[in-house]
Amino acid sequence: MNEGNRVPPGAGTEEAAGAGHTPDGDFELAKPARPTPLHEPDPYSTPPYGEPGPWAPAPPVQHPGTTPTHGTPLPPPAGPHGPAPAFPGAPAPASPAPAVTGGPATAPAPPSAPLPETAPLQGLTAVPEPVVAGAPIPVPPVAPGPAQDPWGRYDPWGRGPLQQAGAVSDGERRNGRRGRRLLVVWTLAVALVASGIGGVVGAYVEREGLGGEVTLPQAGSVPAGRAPDSVAGIAARALPSVVTLHVSGSGEEGTGTGFVLDDRGHILTNNHVVAAAASGGRISATFSDGDSVRATVVGRDSGYDLAVVQVHGVRGLTPLTLGDSDGVRVGDPVVAIGAPFDLANTVTAGIISAKERPITAGGEEGDGSDVSYVDALQTDAPINPGNSGGPLLDSRAHVIGINSAIRSADGGSDTEGGQAGSIGLGFAIPVNQARRVAEELINDGHATHPVIGVTLDMGYTGDGARIDDHSANGGPAVIEGGPGARAGLAPGDLITRVDGERVHTGEELIVKVRAHRPGDRLRLTVEHGGAEREVSLVLGTSEQN
Repeated sequence: MNEGNRVPPGAGTEEAAGAGHTPDGDFELAKPARPTPLHEPDPYSTPPYGEPGPWAPAPPVQHPGTTPTHGTPLPPPAGPHGPAPAFPGAPAPASPAPAVTGGPATAPAPPSAPLPETAPLQGLTAVPEPVVAGAPIPVPPVAPGPAQDPWGRYDPWGRGPLQQAGAVSDGERRNGRRGRRLLVVWTLAVALVASGIGGVVGAYVEREGLGGEVTLPQAGSVPAGRAPDSVAGIAARALPSVVTLHVSGSGEEGTGTGFVLDDRGHILTNNHVVAAAASGGRISATFSDGDSVRATVVGRDSGYDLAVVQVHGVRGLTPLTLGDSDGVRVGDPVVAIGAPFDLANTVTAGIISAKERPITAGGEEGDGSDVSYVDALQTDAPINPGNSGGPLLDSRAHVIGINSAIRSADGGSDTEGGQAGSIGLGFAIPVNQARRVAEELINDGHATHPVIGVTLDMGYTGDGARIDDHSANGGPAVIEGGPGARAGLAPGDLITRVDGERVHTGEELIVKVRAHRPGDRLRLTVEHGGAEREVSLVLGTSEQN
């Protein structure tokens, strides 16, 4: 160690001792002038917290400064022992040599007291000793080292090593404002185009849908009960008492309807429904719950087109209540139940469109014994083949008629023997007439017909019902001792009114008579030879069907 370069005693001990040159050009640290520190030296040259340690001066105060532009090399931080390493254990970067301008650089004056030598720190390059004032500072050669870590030169007060700082020119400001204006214009344009596209797409979706699974809205549940006078309420009460009849026999098959009259199993229907089974055929009665049983004919009458059949072995039958057909008014609501075209338990509704409509049906037999004459209730409730024999109900679910005939589109009137559909003209036998006939069929096996004891001229084309000159077998047209003979009727008389109601044909006169019971009194208006008179007669009885 060069003794001439030591610091004289008595100098301040706060500063670090300078380093001297060795003969081979390397540097070595001065030996300590005082005892060894009580702890191991900090490899990062960081003094203990509090006051500076006994072996090194306090680090210089760092003041914030302007960070150079990105890419400019940063000088290493000044310190008594050179720049700090980038990470623990890494060798400290070599100090750059000071630039020499105009001559050798001089170092500051050495301290007045010798500084103690310290042991070399791990991972650090020794700092050369200061030279005497006026002596030239030797510049050690700098060996090329590894690329320095940019984060090692990070200045927390600056913009950081990865940011670029610098002044902004007026042109850049104008470009920035122009860019912002373009950004605003483009934003508005995109918003307008997007709103237009959204409107078009929304309209298309509303009109055409999305093409995926469709879910339709549905109303909430409805109450289970219905008003008793509603169609649903009437049907609910009547359906258990309505049966569907399947008939076969005499090479024919057909379907009709009937309804329960009493708890003994009697069922009322039309004669033309069961006529095929009258001579050994088969009748099957199917109830609304699906149960089917065998039925037999109790009695039938072709003149009224009514029949009664009976089922056996069936319990819990509920008869339908019979109403009053005389109290029905045009416009009253009605419900028809039947099996049109073999569709059992079909319910239709309508009104009473006319009363006392004289109709005739049947007539397939050559002698006309199968012709039925009905003073019918007319309804627009749809009635079709298979409805025959079913009940026509009022608003209280009372039977006011038995569905029997329809007016076909071809202009004819038939007892549903064909397959013509409903055109809104259906006819039902009034229940007041059907009650009497049903009672007679159940009790006696046959029904009686009211008669006036005369033979009518069915070929007469004038207005009114004319009494023929003789009977069909060549006998007198007015039966001796009959009701007509007792009232003074004679062949050739023209009957124009019955109880004040106009009669236009012979069929209408028969219908008017059949609407009454035997023993009822009628008032007839009769014309003969241009003279008009009124006669009164009591209806007789005939057992001929």
